[in-house]
Amino acid sequence: MNSSRLLVLSLAAALVAWLNPDGLKAQDFPTDDPIIRAIWAQGMEEGSQVEPLAQALMDSIGPRLSGSPGQRAAIDWAVSMYESWDVSVQAEEYGTWRGWDRGYTHIDLVAPRKRTLNGTMLAWSPGTDGPVEGEVVAMPSFNSPADLEAWLPNVAGKFVALSFAEPTCRAPESWASLATPESQRRMQELQQQVQGEWSAGIQRAGGTGRIAQGIEGSGAAGILTARWSAGWGANKIFSSLTNQIPSIHLSCEDYGLVHRLASNDQSPVLRLDAEAEFMGEVPVFNVVGEIRGTELPDEYVLLNAHFDSWDGASGATDNGTGTIMMMEAMRILKEVLPQPQRTILVAHWGGEEQGTNGSLAFGEDHPEVIDGLQAGFNQDNGTWRVQFFKMQDFPGAAENFNRWIAELPRDLTGHMETDLEVVPESGSSDEASFICRDAPGFRLLSHYPDYRQYTWHTDLDTYDKIVFDDLRNNATIVAMLAYMASEDPIRVSNVRRAPPAGRQWRPCGTSQRSSGN
Repeated sequence: MNSSRLLVLSLAAALVAWLNPDGLKAQDFPTDDPIIRAIWAQGMEEGSQVEPLAQALMDSIGPRLSGSPGQRAAIDWAVSMYESWDVSVQAEEYGTWRGWDRGYTHIDLVAPRKRTLNGTMLAWSPGTDGPVEGEVVAMPSFNSPADLEAWLPNVAGKFVALSFAEPTCRAPESWASLATPESQRRMQELQQQVQGEWSAGIQRAGGTGRIAQGIEGSGAAGILTARWSAGWGANKIFSSLTNQIPSIHLSCEDYGLVHRLASNDQSPVLRLDAEAEFMGEVPVFNVVGEIRGTELPDEYVLLNAHFDSWDGASGATDNGTGTIMMMEAMRILKEVLPQPQRTILVAHWGGEEQGTNGSLAFGEDHPEVIDGLQAGFNQDNGTWRVQFFKMQDFPGAAENFNRWIAELPRDLTGHMETDLEVVPESGSSDEASFICRDAPGFRLLSHYPDYRQYTWHTDLDTYDKIVFDDLRNNATIVAMLAYMASEDPIRVSNVRRAPPAGRQWRPCGTSQRSSGN
């Protein structure tokens, strides 16, 4: 160990003592490592910055849809934060995407009664040129493409309710806890029947895309959809089905209202005023920060999370929490470990929601990081504490992880399942962009049973859903793991386990560098 690193360790120890001379003694530290203790002080005590970072990102900037001004504002903000921490950083352009700026959406039922409806435009939907009024018609169930073609002349100037109406918008947990078993069973059967009949009609007509294209080409005023998330007030918000007329998503409750009025010949009329601006192909970026290694600069520890989001809410748990976790960890490391042995990178990916495009592009553009990767740590499954370390396809990584976990404070590991399991990569998030290249990327996982129901891609994914105690916990864990991975004298094995008989590992996809619009 060189003299400069000894000085860093001494300064770190002094910092710990100055920050909290008594508090650390109460923690169960299996090691006297001053860097571990300094990371704890920064991450779990008064040094933590997770709340102001999250508030700025989720409240002030908000959603970060690929190609949107919100995404660009977030990139500029992240770069400025890293610069304020003296972390070397750049926004790396990897391609372009369809630029779109959401404006206001006003949706009103004007007949047979007046009500402002809960809904919004879907991403990349055209707007209206001022308010548009039209009757709502419910799409029937089709027996063939010919049935669809015969029906389409009826939609000119009208709003078409394309989705099925949920028989209930009451969350399943309410039915399970309060309804009689017979009532719950009948409702489940009705839900399956309604969805099944709708899905079969869609398939017989040639699919949702063909139907939406036909409605658009027949001069409809717009398309209405609903995709309930089976949670109280939670709705999935994705992208538009149309290019020339608005695609509008309504809440489960309001879509059901409008659909029932139309189905019962009660002539519902909607007024829609929707603002949207298309900006052509605009640049998209990954944000990449670096603390350069002193002894092994061509070997890398990578902290990473995707930065983009859907725009139904503010992308708080998908993936604002992963973003803040990695930002905070990098801030801590710069404060307490300015001279790591290996180079520590932090990356905030663009375009994950469109196919992990940012991380795939990074792997294509930076073979040196792929070749020199010691370990990549990705987080992308909402709030709550990190509880699992999966070895993905790399069984040899368990040797390193077991040593690293043994160094973590008991307050951080007491809730963990530390049995390290080798599991195949599902390809669901950005670690897959590295695993497919035989680079040891790992995903930090949490128990979050209501994540997909309430916040994943929903209009409820907002700042208030963040559990800040756990976010501080997670940022501290990943900072400690990054430190130990950087200093570990043993390289993490990149040898993947053999695939099951008769199968091959999924090859790397190719990044999509443009939306093609």
